[in-house]
Amino acid sequence: MTASSAIVDDLATERLRIARELHDVIAYGFAAISLQAGVAVHVAAKKPQQAVEALQAITIASNETLEELRGILGLLRQSAGSRAATFGRDRFEALVETTSKAGVPTSLNVFCSLEELPVSVGRAAYRIVQEALANVLRHAGHASASVTISYEGARLAITVEDDGVGPAVAAESHSAGSGFGLMGMRERAQALGGELEACARAAGGFCVNAYLPVSVQP
Repeated sequence: MTASSAIVDDLATERLRIARELHDVIAYGFAAISLQAGVAVHVAAKKPQQAVEALQAITIASNETLEELRGILGLLRQSAGSRAATFGRDRFEALVETTSKAGVPTSLNVFCSLEELPVSVGRAAYRIVQEALANVLRHAGHASASVTISYEGARLAITVEDDGVGPAVAAESHSAGSGFGLMGMRERAQALGGELEACARAAGGFCVNAYLPVSVQP
């Protein structure tokens, strides 16, 4: 491989990484905002307090999305004030809380120390959970969800499941989406030498299982 072709490959890899980051941040943020906006419109006349709560949730979701976008842009610009993102338990708790406030009650079960993970593994785990929950918000309808993170041997095991209608049923009355979300989740796992499975649950709803090797370079 020549030096020029290696540079082209590196640029293509970086471009794909940035595209995944932007997709996951924007997709989740707008899914949460759209759902709460629909709630506000629906209850504004008869339940003004619930409409206010929905608008407050929109404010939180939009601020979180803007903050994440600023972080990505800061790293792209390599600005002096930019810092490496961290993906400890508090980030996952905030994500689950936002999803719950957006209308999908979501639980978090963590059986390992997320703070000790290499940054690349923590980032991949967070983005996979974020995109999986964005899919729940878009497709599951009236549902609840759960996120479970644990060690399985030398791998980090991530499960995101819901008891909603699933994307296939939702697609009958809504847009089926771009399909980039599931592809991006799988690419994130594979980039670290891991794997990802996504399928409908026998009892209804959808399940995403991801497995990431813990012993990778940060």
